[in-house]
Amino acid sequence: MRWWAWQFTLVTLATIYPNPSHGKNAEFLSATLINNLVADPRTGRLYVGAVNALYQLSPDLKVESHTETGPKRDNRQCTPPVTDTCEEAVDTDNHNKLLLVHGTKDVLVVCGSIFRGICSLRNLSNVEQLLYFSDSKGEKSYVASAEESVSVVGVMSYFTKDKDNFTVGKGYGSHDSTKLISTRILQDYGDWVVFDSIIEASAVQANPFVLRYLHDFRFAFKDGGFVYFLFSRTLGVQDTKNFTFISRMCENDHGYYSYTELQLNCSATNKYNKAQVMIMHFSRQVQTVFSLLFVGMYPLRSINKRLVEIIGACYSYNGIINEKHDMVTTYNCGAEFLPSPLASKAEFALTSDPSLARKGHMTAVAVAVEMGHAVAFLGTTNGEVLKVHLSAHPEVYGKVLGELNKARHLCVQITKVPVQACHLKTDCHSCIAMKDPYCGWCVLEGKCTTRQDCSRWTEENTWLWSPNQQCVQIQAFDPPNLSCKKTQQVQESDGGGGCDMPTHTKLMESSFQTNLKLNEITSLFLKEDCVIYNTSASVSPPVIKPGSCPQFESPEPLLIPVGFQIPISFEGRNLALTSLPPSPLLLLLPVSPTVVLYNCSVGREDCSLCKHADAKYQCVWCATSRTCVYRELCPSQQSAQCPNPEITDIVPRFGPLKGRISVTIKGSNMGIKKEDIKKITVAGVDCNHQADRYSVSTRPVYQHYQYGGGASSDLGGTLGNEPNVTKLSLISVEPMKGPMAGGTVITIRGEDLDTGTKDDVTVTIGGVTCEVLSFGINITCKTGKFRAPSDPLTVTVKYGADTTKDIQTAYQYTENPKVIDYNPKASFVCKFHSSSCLSQFIQDTLSKNDTVLQFYSPSVNSSFNTQSLRTSLQLDNVYEELKNFDYHPDPSFNNPGSVEFTSLFLVSKQGRGFSKAMTAKEAQAFVGDASCHVNILQVNTQIYTVKIDLISVSLQIKFGHGEWVVGSVYYARKDDIPLAIIIPAVIVPMLLFIAISVYCYRRKSQQAEREYEKVKHQLENLEESVRDRCKKEFTDLMIEMEDHTSDLSEARIPFLDYKTYTDRNFFLPSKDGANDTMITGKIQIPEARRAIVAQALNQFSNLLNSKTFLINFIRTLESRPDFNARARGYFASLLTVALHGKLEYYTDIMRTLLLELMDEHVQSKNPKLMLRRSETVVERMLCNWMSICLYQFLRDTAGEPLYKLFKALKHQVEKGPVDAKMKKAKYTLNDTGLLGDDVEYSVLTLQVLVHGEGPDVTPVKVLNCDTITQVKEKIIDQVYRNLPYSQRPKVESVALEWRPGSTGQILSDLDLTSQKEGRWKRLNTLAHYNVRDNATLVLSRVLHTQSFHQHQDSHEEKNALLEDDNTFHLVRPADEIDEVKSKRGSMKDKAMTKAITEIYLTRLLSVKGTLQQFVDDFFRSVLCSSSVVPPAVKYFFDFLDEQALRHDNVDEETLHIWKTNSLPLRFWVNILRNPHFIFDVHVTEVVDASLHVISQTFMDACTKTEHKLSRESPSNKLLYAKEISTYKKMVDDYYKGIRQMVPVSDQDMNTHLAEVSRQHTDKLNTQVALHQLYQYASKYYDVIIQSLDEDPAAQNKQLTLRLQQIAAALENKVTDL
Repeated sequence: MRWWAWQFTLVTLATIYPNPSHGKNAEFLSATLINNLVADPRTGRLYVGAVNALYQLSPDLKVESHTETGPKRDNRQCTPPVTDTCEEAVDTDNHNKLLLVHGTKDVLVVCGSIFRGICSLRNLSNVEQLLYFSDSKGEKSYVASAEESVSVVGVMSYFTKDKDNFTVGKGYGSHDSTKLISTRILQDYGDWVVFDSIIEASAVQANPFVLRYLHDFRFAFKDGGFVYFLFSRTLGVQDTKNFTFISRMCENDHGYYSYTELQLNCSATNKYNKAQVMIMHFSRQVQTVFSLLFVGMYPLRSINKRLVEIIGACYSYNGIINEKHDMVTTYNCGAEFLPSPLASKAEFALTSDPSLARKGHMTAVAVAVEMGHAVAFLGTTNGEVLKVHLSAHPEVYGKVLGELNKARHLCVQITKVPVQACHLKTDCHSCIAMKDPYCGWCVLEGKCTTRQDCSRWTEENTWLWSPNQQCVQIQAFDPPNLSCKKTQQVQESDGGGGCDMPTHTKLMESSFQTNLKLNEITSLFLKEDCVIYNTSASVSPPVIKPGSCPQFESPEPLLIPVGFQIPISFEGRNLALTSLPPSPLLLLLPVSPTVVLYNCSVGREDCSLCKHADAKYQCVWCATSRTCVYRELCPSQQSAQCPNPEITDIVPRFGPLKGRISVTIKGSNMGIKKEDIKKITVAGVDCNHQADRYSVSTRPVYQHYQYGGGASSDLGGTLGNEPNVTKLSLISVEPMKGPMAGGTVITIRGEDLDTGTKDDVTVTIGGVTCEVLSFGINITCKTGKFRAPSDPLTVTVKYGADTTKDIQTAYQYTENPKVIDYNPKASFVCKFHSSSCLSQFIQDTLSKNDTVLQFYSPSVNSSFNTQSLRTSLQLDNVYEELKNFDYHPDPSFNNPGSVEFTSLFLVSKQGRGFSKAMTAKEAQAFVGDASCHVNILQVNTQIYTVKIDLISVSLQIKFGHGEWVVGSVYYARKDDIPLAIIIPAVIVPMLLFIAISVYCYRRKSQQAEREYEKVKHQLENLEESVRDRCKKEFTDLMIEMEDHTSDLSEARIPFLDYKTYTDRNFFLPSKDGANDTMITGKIQIPEARRAIVAQALNQFSNLLNSKTFLINFIRTLESRPDFNARARGYFASLLTVALHGKLEYYTDIMRTLLLELMDEHVQSKNPKLMLRRSETVVERMLCNWMSICLYQFLRDTAGEPLYKLFKALKHQVEKGPVDAKMKKAKYTLNDTGLLGDDVEYSVLTLQVLVHGEGPDVTPVKVLNCDTITQVKEKIIDQVYRNLPYSQRPKVESVALEWRPGSTGQILSDLDLTSQKEGRWKRLNTLAHYNVRDNATLVLSRVLHTQSFHQHQDSHEEKNALLEDDNTFHLVRPADEIDEVKSKRGSMKDKAMTKAITEIYLTRLLSVKGTLQQFVDDFFRSVLCSSSVVPPAVKYFFDFLDEQALRHDNVDEETLHIWKTNSLPLRFWVNILRNPHFIFDVHVTEVVDASLHVISQTFMDACTKTEHKLSRESPSNKLLYAKEISTYKKMVDDYYKGIRQMVPVSDQDMNTHLAEVSRQHTDKLNTQVALHQLYQYASKYYDVIIQSLDEDPAAQNKQLTLRLQQIAAALENKVTDL
């Protein structure tokens, strides 16, 4: 970055500070390079983003807060969080890339260059406080760029009305997120985390834009519901010239469908082609500053008009500009089915002539509008701020010279530059000569000012605007001079106005100025010297006439101050004053004269109260003692002014935003009278002073109108930031219903309810006043009477005059409660007694429900006449009298005493009045602490209770809350058996029993141990023999397979091509198998309709690319009962092929459906069942997705060990006899496929000559017990071993000829020489033909295969008809004849026959040991996380981990099951069972049976369940019982290793999927898949249309119409469309 790049950064904010600076410009110096700067328009604060630092500045550039943001340990190659595992990490500078002010939430968004551009949230009031930062969310949270040269811009926007976010545009860095433009959320919402990109759209992804176009974003802004980005880019790789573009999209466009670009040209030749900086002013025009020599302006309306023309052309007129914009009006924000993104050609660029040309680069710009004219402030590279009036002929009218950093360091300085300096000009001509749009000559005041600083500027000709170049001129005035004692009017020569001179008596003795105002315009000054003398007049005192009676009256003074001696004089009447003696005279009069003693300090604690005292008291405020005293008692001179007022409190402390509540300011020295309070403001907003509530000095009361940050008056008093303004909100009302009679006390809860005071708050419910009882954090009030039962009504809380908060449907008036019955209907007088009352409405009591109210009857004084008492029930304002409720005297008990019992008997007690007000159920009795059950309660007689087996003395009776101790109970003890007898009688038999048990156990244990040693010895012998046999077999196998594996490579492994691989995985399991339409690729379409069908299928493909349609399509199909599991799987496979070109979109659909499936299973409390079967479309989609993503991994890594395992297993099986009919073999892993007979055989080596392929012979090993077909298969495998199976000749197409002599013999499975055994015929073998070792056989092709088989079939059919025979190979199945014969045999023979099969089970161990190495190699290749792990596996496992954290009831075992079901069981088991899905091989039934055992072992290894083995366990589980634990650990380590790997970002996964799509999509039968998919749409056409019509999103996108159009084209229907 150049050293001058940010020298005048703050000039972009110059219009915020229009006032002139009378001193040195404010400056701010940063310790490091400044990258970004933003301002908070509410507070004027500035936020500076620099290298490794963030500053918060006041409007005067004073540092309020500062925090260090770097350097941090980081490396671009490392994925955050950066830990010690990143060896390349070093201390890296953090360049600030983006600053955004989110004022409504008081949050500052800060993005830096470290940690891949991760952002943070900081407190807007204190940037040191970090509100949010996380570096562990992966690629989704990478917002900015890690490279210094990449520009980043952003603007606050919204996704929904209540979800805050910001939209970011950035260039491309090699390690950045690939999103050019993205929308980032600022709070966790659903699956999104903070800073997650909530919109995924290919239109604004870096691929394929980046390397080709090199975007350089310069500015972003919002206007009219649109977001705009200004940027420059090249037109391609070859063209490096930059061009400027502006792009636009709707702010609420969730799919970026409205994204449109427009090229901006400056000058006809586009000489100035690259934008540097830009500013947008909200006078509806955009000013854009470009590099080199110019300033260009583009009205926003012109930009929008041209964009509408381009969009309309692309939507409706095939790219031709047309004046009609129907589609643009209908879809002003685009749509999924409309083309996007859009851009115009260079010839349709918006061109503007340069407004200003000047040498040098411009680095910053600010624009303002003054007097209806645009003014630009331009920062340049040489440290100047140019002031430009952008009129019809723009010109530079001034400049501000900056102080360049002489050391030429990187710029670290910010300067606050005034936009005008009007005050520096002292006369009109110099003021006008500036041509400054901010300045003008104020004629009234005779000075150069801004318009606002000139009084009465709204009147014509009172303020002369500088650019108009006009001043006021006075030609003459009359008279030219005047005596100061003469009054005369001075007239302007042109008669424009005049004024009277003041009279001489009003002039003071001084030199003065007379302002002559002409038409209220001060333009002339006169000066004269005059001396004026005033004379004074004397006044004579009044004469008092004497009365007739001598008396003393009118004492003077009447007021005597405390602490000061004052002589008192009296007025005498009819006294001869000369006769009075000089000594004091005491007069006794009928009425003594009265004087008043007073103390000035009492009740006058401050100066204002002191000065408010009546003047007759002569109280003054003495500054030295700071007290109010009598004037003569203050030694110092009294000040005419009181001290500054002091505010001690403001009541209330909180107020609503809209104000209009009364606020009381408490303090001292706050005025003497109410008129002294001139003005009260809250944060600069005037408030209404309520003079009638004014209290002298201490309490002015005002009513404020709207939000402010402090309370003050013109006396200079202030109290911090009080009162506070709160944002009121109501949350709930409890209870939610009450009787219409009112009186219900309700509690209103909410936030900041204690705003204002209780007097300011009124509560109404449906218009009826609710009396406020208490006021605080909650409000309680008593409801008023309502006219009738109502629906839920609105509760309204009103604060002051303007602030109203509502809770809709919060309270309901119901019918008044009615008492139906109550019981009991009597109570004792002095004791509490529980009573219940049936009611239809209930309030809080002891216990309650909708019909029963329980309470205690009140206690009454026994002196009252109980017959006169009236009992009533108050339910809020409803009063119900409980008639016939009586009070009875308390019960009495007779003769308290003790009773003795020795067993469980009854206790009775005599007394009176027991049952008058109590039932047996309500009465309670206690013997000590133990409760007794009251059986009988009789009137005036007795109480019976059941005695319990405890020793206690007190007997207590309880009626309600009344308790009486009425006696005691004594329990006699029975004689107990001595303890010395009890203990031996119990312990001796117990010890005897234990001894016998131990003896029997030891005897059994020793016997079992001997049996165990015997069996163990037998097992060791068997194990040794099997081990030796396995070693020999393994050695033979490795030697025999050496030819197959020594030169084994990818070229020699017969991998299937991608199309065949997908066909077999997706469609081979279907009901049609290899004849499936998707495999054959054949669909019947008439030639005449092929073009129409192809076009319609392309439209259907576009429709499938609508996420709304596709999700709706799938849900609709799955809701149909006839859409079974097979159909769902086939549909998912068709969908996979159809969307193969957009695998990123396919993955998004799969994720959406998986989330729904996951929520369904979790909510149904069966999360472990998810993905267990392929019963839904998404489960089959996941299987196909894994098959696609792991194809390359199979070819590169896992394919070779799998192929070796298959070849080894095939070789091992074919090494021994295999029954061609029963599909059983001597060597196998499957006990059900084990050949149960010991067949004798020998190994033969045949010399095979292939007819027509030369004289070379090929040695082939076979068995003499092999059928001719088996021999052919082995010969073909050996002769054509270098060809894949599909290219080899089929067994049916070759003939095998043996030439023992001069003549040859054709060998076949059945011929006339075949041996017969009853109804059975044995297949011919080499032993049947007596073929010897090293015999020569000729393999030749059969020319007429069909006729050959027809002849053979007819021959066989003829034999079958004649003899009704069956065939067998090695073992003949038992038939009815054999069964009859076997009945004659002994039971011993049958037992031997049954046990024969079990004898040969040891062969399973032999084969298992031989193949163990190959099985282990395959398992390691698949389950080794330390080597290569496919990115899809890591990506999907991380997805499962995230979802498991999202749900509370998903534990580690469930997560393990999910991973097992999604990968090992869904993919690897399928490939292991079906090697022909990846290789071009043929899998025989015998080999398939053994593969089934290995795959079952693989499945067992992936489960968490412990398998308990027994003798009844299947042989295949017993076979690998020892290895299962090792395999289980391997699986656990594999899952743990994947979790610890570096996450696969969405970018990397999408790149991988895009590459797969690019490489293989054109090979697949996409059109056929679309055609087959449409068959489902056609079959369920009506329900799909109905579902789309019910979906608002589908209606907005007209999906129903599009499907109808496709149906009309594909089915050749004529419709009204």
